[in-house]
Amino acid sequence: LLEQQDSMNALTVALAVAAGLAGSVQVAVMGRFGGRVGVFEALAFSTAVQLAYAIVILVAARGGIGGLHHVGKTPVWMWIGGLMGFTVVTAITFAQPRIGATAVIGILIAGQLVMGAVIDRFGLFGVTQIALSPARMVGIALLGVGAALSLVR
Repeated sequence: LLEQQDSMNALTVALAVAAGLAGSVQVAVMGRFGGRVGVFEALAFSTAVQLAYAIVILVAARGGIGGLHHVGKTPVWMWIGGLMGFTVVTAITFAQPRIGATAVIGILIAGQLVMGAVIDRFGLFGVTQIALSPARMVGIALLGVGAALSLVR
């Protein structure tokens, strides 16, 4: 059982690293794509591609629509994940050509870390409440400084 937990943790970390790498590539690509076809056009096309892949994976993994029929029974506030994804992709597509990939990624990560700390601290959205330790606060502040410095060319 302990070995299964260790392999699950390793997979979880690997997926998080892959997401970080993919997010950085996404910033660069979407900035270029938005410059060529337009910010909102790039957003629409990217979202359509994402939807197509998600449907294929859902059908392959679940043999159908899985739990999608339960979506209407969930609290509406849970649907904001889609709006947050829309916000992220729109922002990176617009910002990357103007301030560069490094600055966009630094600011994005700093914002995510601050919001993550707020979510953890207050247990928002039903997550487990985690206190803000001094070390965590220093880490957030340092990342904020790093994000600000990434704007310097």
